[in-house]
Amino acid sequence: MIKISLTALVFLVSVAVLRANESTIPDTTSLPIGITEKTGQFIPDSLWFVTENGDSVNLKSLIDKPTVLAFVYFDCPGICSPLLDGVSKVVSRSDMEIGKEYQIITISIDSMDTPAKAKQKKHNFAEKVNKPGIADGWHFLTGRNSEIQKITHAAGFGFRRQGKDFVHSAAIIVVSPHAKITRYLFGTYFLPFDLKMAVVEAEGEQTGPTINKVLQFCFNYDPSGRKYVLDITRITGTVIISLVSLMFVILIFKPKKTKPEENKEKL
Repeated sequence: MIKISLTALVFLVSVAVLRANESTIPDTTSLPIGITEKTGQFIPDSLWFVTENGDSVNLKSLIDKPTVLAFVYFDCPGICSPLLDGVSKVVSRSDMEIGKEYQIITISIDSMDTPAKAKQKKHNFAEKVNKPGIADGWHFLTGRNSEIQKITHAAGFGFRRQGKDFVHSAAIIVVSPHAKITRYLFGTYFLPFDLKMAVVEAEGEQTGPTINKVLQFCFNYDPSGRKYVLDITRITGTVIISLVSLMFVILIFKPKKTKPEENKEKL
């Protein structure tokens, strides 16, 4: 009787602990499908994932330089492959050194994905990059559902499971060496300039397009277009104001012409 009571007690305690742990896991269903931008916020400390080589790694410890986060799943029939293809292309075209100036971390949102799948996926896309540094500069991680829920919630990446697949959006998220979210770049195609500006921002722990005064003036981050664009309105306005000011100065300091009648009177 005592053994039965102890067994029941252990069972109840275990259930209570499990429920308590589950209550601390953020529910990504509270996020709309897509991206809820959380610039200025930080990646949590105690998140553990498994690399493509089967090693357990703390995510925040892995982020020691400007880092691009990409959320996919390895059996995705939709935009995951185009997204990773876009990442491999922009890495190839960029003049930055991957593994030194920045790194990429791809995280599977499917807890059923394995390190073996991650390794194969890395091989498929890494061989498209005609640059050294991919081995140490592009990581493919898998993890438990609890860890996936926490990181996607922290990054504002909303998704839903639909049968064996997931409904989600395409974006990359740039974080600083101190794991602060600094920029979101949307879509599956990325310009080298956009990536470089985002990496420079992250290096400086900045959450806005404040590269330097010239570029900050000429280029703005367009939230609707989800990319850096040339600010034509501002430039055109400046040119017009400058021309008007120049004409005003010329009119003020230009010597006045004497009228013909005044010249006759002088004669």
